[in-house]
Amino acid sequence: GDFMKLPFPDASFDAVYAIESTCHAPDRNGVYGEILRVLKPGGVFACYEWCLTDKYDAENEQHRKIKRDIEIGDGLPDLVHTSVCTKALETAGFQLIEARDVTQDGHLDGGEAWYVPLTPSWSPLKWPRFQFNPIMFRAMPLILRGLELLGVVPEGTVKTQVMLQAGGIGCAQGGITGIFTPSWLMVG
Repeated sequence: GDFMKLPFPDASFDAVYAIESTCHAPDRNGVYGEILRVLKPGGVFACYEWCLTDKYDAENEQHRKIKRDIEIGDGLPDLVHTSVCTKALETAGFQLIEARDVTQDGHLDGGEAWYVPLTPSWSPLKWPRFQFNPIMFRAMPLILRGLELLGVVPEGTVKTQVMLQAGGIGCAQGGITGIFTPSWLMVG
């Protein structure tokens, strides 16, 4: 379906949630407005957005590359700052109850950071990390191309894998540098 034109009557739901999905909308005001439309009066909307953080510097070339890699690799029209999402939610008509970066809540203290599965590893038992080591990073497209030629996987698998790999690296670098969060929680 099209979440910019939800196929439900007005005031259909008590609550709506979205996890890592509304970041794909071409217009956040529009998607949040559509969600508000289908909520009953007093209903609640909660979502996790992919956002840039206060550490993002648009003048920094590395930051711009990370942003671009995430956008291209994950099919995002525009990765925006947390404040843009929060303002769009309010502009759509929601009363903001809560907004915060859940990755900063401390629940990961003592454990792996959220982005670690997207960082390189030499252990073949650590998937998907193994595909990000320098050798596998170069070998995976060759392996997949061979499988394409044999008809084992469909044509276009290599292009898809390269795109997704760039997105994964962008997400990992965004997490390492602190300029990106996949967990901007908003409740309205």
